[in-house]
Amino acid sequence: MDALALLRLYGEWGADTALDDTPIDWLARPAPAAPPPTAPSPSRPSDAAPRHPATRTQPGAATTAPTTPEPRRAPPRPAAAGEDGVPLIDRAVQQATEAAAAAHTLAALHAAMAGFTACSLRDTATHTVATLGEAPGRLLLIGEPPDAAEDRSGIPFAGPMGDLLDRMLASIGLARADMLLAPVIPWRPPGERPPSATELRICTPFLHRLIVLAAPRKVIAMGNMPARLLTGDTTGIARLRGRWRDITIPGQAAPIALLPMRHPSQIGASPTARRDAWKDLLLLRTTLDHDKVTD
Repeated sequence: MDALALLRLYGEWGADTALDDTPIDWLARPAPAAPPPTAPSPSRPSDAAPRHPATRTQPGAATTAPTTPEPRRAPPRPAAAGEDGVPLIDRAVQQATEAAAAAHTLAALHAAMAGFTACSLRDTATHTVATLGEAPGRLLLIGEPPDAAEDRSGIPFAGPMGDLLDRMLASIGLARADMLLAPVIPWRPPGERPPSATELRICTPFLHRLIVLAAPRKVIAMGNMPARLLTGDTTGIARLRGRWRDITIPGQAAPIALLPMRHPSQIGASPTARRDAWKDLLLLRTTLDHDKVTD
């Protein structure tokens, strides 16, 4: 493997930031530490230290076991705060809220996310994955955090998972042009690890503003993370899927109907996952046909 291919591989793994001027072999085992010296055991009873008379137990006296002092517990570490005393996490969430609220179009929202500096995910990602779609429509499909293919292209549902999504939609007569597509957060976490609770807090105002600007009639949450984040339910997608539910979004006047579904990456997990996905696609098609009749 040449050096360029190795660097690309490191980038795919999320190792794209050098911390030292010289490489460090973290797998090298350190030399074993020498065992501490032990006190020699007495060889004869006469070598032992004499017992002080005061330590003898008097007949009938109660004996008490020596008490071990309670270990000292360190006080909880407070959240890091700035000069004004506001925790840095709360400040980042406030900055994200203000940046999102200042955007009045989807293009402006994408520009606000691309220029946002209070989330470390932006610094490690290749692209800020934009919402795909020309204009607000009646369907908004929200997927999991960007994977490597989406991060490289800046397009949601790119690569093999996007091809599978296209086939899923085509099975009920839909296409990407019929909806808006977006990831639940705009940046790929390094190595595709799950985003932390702090990172989700910072990114949530952008997701809420996206829904307000898109003004969809229906929202499809594909995968565990978007379904949990938008419904507030901590159970898995296997329990959340299968029915519509109303969600309330800050800044939105009325509740919006949301359908949790399995992400395309979960379809190959088992026959049950594929059966669930097909049932949810049929439910989506039935709902859209009903809405068309009642319009």
